[in-house]
Amino acid sequence: MSVSPKSPPLVPPEGVGNLYERVAGHIQDLVEKGTLRPGERIPSVRRLSEQQGVSVSTVLQAYTVLEDRGVIEARPQSGYYVRVQSWKPPAEPEMSRPATRATQVTVGELVMKVMKAVRDPGLVALGAAIPSPELLPTRQLNRAMAALGRRSPELGSSYDVPPGLTALRIQIARRALDAGCALSPEEIVTTCGGMEALHLSLSAVAKPGDTIAIESPTYFGILQCIESLGMKALEIPTHPRDGVSLDALAYALEHQPIAACLFVLNFNNPLGSCMPDENKRLLVEMLAEREIPLIEDDIYGDVSFSPQRPKTAKAFDKKGLVLLCDSFSKTLAPGYRVGWVAPGRFQEKVELLKTVSTIATATLPQMAIADFLANGGYAHHLRRVQRVYSDQVNLVTEAIAKYFPEETKLTRPSGGQVLWVELPSRIDSLELFHRALTEKISIAPGPIFSAKQKFKNFIRLNCGNPWSPTVERALKTLGRIVATMR
Repeated sequence: MSVSPKSPPLVPPEGVGNLYERVAGHIQDLVEKGTLRPGERIPSVRRLSEQQGVSVSTVLQAYTVLEDRGVIEARPQSGYYVRVQSWKPPAEPEMSRPATRATQVTVGELVMKVMKAVRDPGLVALGAAIPSPELLPTRQLNRAMAALGRRSPELGSSYDVPPGLTALRIQIARRALDAGCALSPEEIVTTCGGMEALHLSLSAVAKPGDTIAIESPTYFGILQCIESLGMKALEIPTHPRDGVSLDALAYALEHQPIAACLFVLNFNNPLGSCMPDENKRLLVEMLAEREIPLIEDDIYGDVSFSPQRPKTAKAFDKKGLVLLCDSFSKTLAPGYRVGWVAPGRFQEKVELLKTVSTIATATLPQMAIADFLANGGYAHHLRRVQRVYSDQVNLVTEAIAKYFPEETKLTRPSGGQVLWVELPSRIDSLELFHRALTEKISIAPGPIFSAKQKFKNFIRLNCGNPWSPTVERALKTLGRIVATMR
């Protein structure tokens, strides 16, 4: 079966989306509607190129996206076919509906209890969003750091005061081009991991008592940071695929005094949502009109399941109001604690705050990562990690469809390493957390992702571990526990 040759060309309006994503969405829509059925051959690359008036490379990119999503499969010397699945993906959670007023954040104590409880190395780690050591280039980085330390011992024992190691900032600026950012090395400040970048940024743009707009749900580390600084949080409704509702944010901006926004726009943790690039542009313009800073946490931006990396909001920043934060903790080396921030017009204050807090970021880890990036190791490593995470997300999704109650709902991320799971309404995820610990399994309960500990029947699962019988057994056990809870 093929697409009608009379189908209109899939040329999006100027500035809207990526063309290959539109082509992929067109084919996926035909599959979901049953026009293209499981096991059937889809149009050849050249034929779809002609039918839709796009290039062959665009169609190839689209088909790669659909392969990563598990929608189609390539058969050698035969073409592309709709993948036959023996299971049906669970439904997706709906957009969140948080309270419309700012609130004090009260999650810190609960987060610490959860984190202390999962220190046991014997646990099957489905809770912490940390990449498996098997997926990290640890040996290469350690060798580079040792060699650099021997070659330049005086550098490794000296302070790299703000803005940080020049060699690393040059490499970061070059990589930022992939995210649509034209940054100079002088516009980048290195930090002790991504959390320090967020902490410095919040401290630079807001004061105790101020309100910070955040996603709902959001990463618990962001909540801890806001709480520690004595600020309030305003949770904005967030869609599991497209991210923050711009309509809801616009309403909040009209009715409440918001000092700054802090969003994870590319592959939000825990939702996995990715705001379309056009919406990022609109977001930046909306905030720029009101002179409101945007702190953008892009820690998962490099871990896209698609061939092309999504842009950052910083790519659309014309007034220096976007503070772009990132880290190598989720891709290279969590323990090296190397992050960075491009703070725009707030750079002088960020550098001052950095100096009076930690003085400098450790030099040798910066040198090792700069060397790894300069030698092309990072690009090669990313291609592998992106493929592995995509496969693991699909495998965990399939296991949840198989082993969890039928009412379970699940996100469908297009990048990152986590899944957000909505369990039947009767389930208390904190009780599930403790029951799972008795089975040597860790999960992240939903309440730690909300300023007021909402999302009682949600959990976040980490897909950063290579698939194994142990992981599958753990998911099966979790499904059994959920089914028995009343």
